Amino acid sequence: MLDNILPFRGVTPKISTSAFIAPNAMIIGDVEIAEGSSIWYNCLVRGDINVIRIGKNTNIQDGTVIHVDRKKYGAFIGDNVTVGHMALIHACTLENNSMVGMSATVMDGAVVESGALVAAGSLVAPGKIIPAGQMWAGTPARYVRDLKSTDKEMLADIWPGYRDLAGEYQQNGFGSD
Repeated sequence: MLDNILPFRGVTPKISTSAFIAPNAMIIGDVEIAEGSSIWYNCLVRGDINVIRIGKNTNIQDGTVIHVDRKKYGAFIGDNVTVGHMALIHACTLENNSMVGMSATVMDGAVVESGALVAAGSLVAPGKIIPAGQMWAGTPARYVRDLKSTDKEMLADIWPGYRDLAGEYQQNGFGSD
């Protein structure tokens, strides 16, 4: 087992062989990461007191922290999700094809629905639902507008680029096998 993938309370992370885990990212406990996903440099994915599930082709960018709630909420991140650099994802749900921008925080019980976008630097309050196809921004996050076709194209373009970049890193001997 790699030094940065640690079992906790008898549960070892389950990581697809096609997922990229940067050598200094920490993955701990009850975590599952599906094929084509990537966990970039200096990330912490800590499933020590509840579960974390990360779907296919999802990219968790540098410096992000993903954690859970002890009593009620795990962290659930769907397929084709982009989480920007230095985000804090805490005990919430990010549905398929959504995006959380750089340095944004999504709190306990919040849901970012499929195809929704949380702008960089935003704070999504506990229990808040960000509806599909909308952009929310600010602290606390508030509705800004419905996504435009250019926003939707951006969301559809980011995850394949990160999936391919992760593959290139793996081919060059970096990160997980």
